[in-house]
Amino acid sequence: MLELLIIRHGETEWNTADIFRGRISIGLSEKGLTQVELLSQYLSSKKIQAIYCSPLQRAKQTAEAIARTYYLNIQPLPELTDLDFGEWEGKSQQEVSLKYKDIYTQWLDRPDLAVIPGGETLTDARKRSINALDWVISQNTGGVVAIVTHRVVTKILICAMLGLDDSHFWNIEHSTCGVTTFVNNGKCFIMMHHNDVSFLKKVSDETTGLK
Repeated sequence: MLELLIIRHGETEWNTADIFRGRISIGLSEKGLTQVELLSQYLSSKKIQAIYCSPLQRAKQTAEAIARTYYLNIQPLPELTDLDFGEWEGKSQQEVSLKYKDIYTQWLDRPDLAVIPGGETLTDARKRSINALDWVISQNTGGVVAIVTHRVVTKILICAMLGLDDSHFWNIEHSTCGVTTFVNNGKCFIMMHHNDVSFLKKVSDETTGLK
């Protein structure tokens, strides 16, 4: 039986400033660095055998913190990178809500139908993310594997693993450094725990990022 840990990266300054990150490779904030150290301590007894991650800096820093505990090399997968937010990247939530009012409203109401100018859709991101997940499973028949990526990707993967379509995107919360655990029994995915951030109690004002 394969145990899959779906992990969102630690906090960045742009999370707290409500700025769309997307493909921009920004690093963790000081608080984020503290979060990932607490995360690595929390996962130190899990006997993780492989760690896959988005190639963006914030995800790599998070994966590397976990990897140090196990003396593992992280394995970046391009398919796990964040959603391409196109013209929204680097802009604040407020700026986007004013300049792209109709599209932004649709993003909040029906994200599965939203087409962000110059970006990709949730459908596009879901296809590539599932391809990455399938590849990870093909490489690991049992044990414990960690996948460290971004909120959009964790949420669409969780939807897919639960048999939900992307219209349920906003029904799932995934905080920075949140850990969601599935087991794969060869027939289906079974959710065991969701959005575990119990280890972050030492860090106040934990943020969940943009909607």
